[in-house]
Parts: sequence; C-alpha cells; structure tokens
Amino acid sequence: MGEVVEASREDFWDVVGEGTVLVDFWGPECKPCLALEPEVERMAGERPELRVAKLEAPKARRVCIDLKVMGLPTFLLFREGEEVARLSDPDLKPPQLEEWLKENYDEQDEGG
Repeated sequence: MGEVVEASREDFWDVVGEGTVLVDFWGPECKPCLALEPEVERMAGERPELRVAKLEAPKARRVCIDLKVMGLPTFLLFREGEEVARLSDPDLKPPQLEEWLKENYDEQDEGG
C-alpha cells in the first residue's frame, strides 16, 4: 500500500468497498487539484495502511452525481464502502488537507 491508485467509473465502488480509502476527485483543468497532487502522494506514502485513489471527475460524471460531488477539488473518505468524511474547497491548500485527514483518519484510527 502507500501508493495512489487510479479509479474509474467502472471500478470505483470496488476500490472503495473495503478498508479505509481516501478518494481524490480531480480534473485536468483544475489547477488546485494539480497543485495538491504531490501532497496527496506524500500523504499516501506516510500512511501505508490507507488506500488512496484518484478519480478523474469529468470521466466519471455518474459517480460524481451519485455522491453529490459538485466542485473540485473534493476529497471523500470511505470506510467499508460508506462515506464518513468530505472536504470540498476550490481554494484548498495542502495544510488544510493534512489537518482534515488528521482529524478524520489519523485520530479515528488511533481511537477506535
């Protein structure tokens, strides 16, 4: 683990179906998404037990509609196929993403 996998509309629900998975909804035209990419890879490397998946939103519109993902970048945290946390902010910066992941993943897994 510890690497970032590419999810697609075909395999999305399989990817998030078991364990804890962080999904990065991104788009090639989304400058904040591209700026966050190295941070996402770093966070994945620091948390080998966390699966990290990237989903190119324009190629997976139905998944985005089903999950009510309205803007990019958006990050969703899944546990056993269920969404447990969401972060969506067009001005998202790496420190905000790191803090959100600490609150919603690191502390949850330490505490229970």
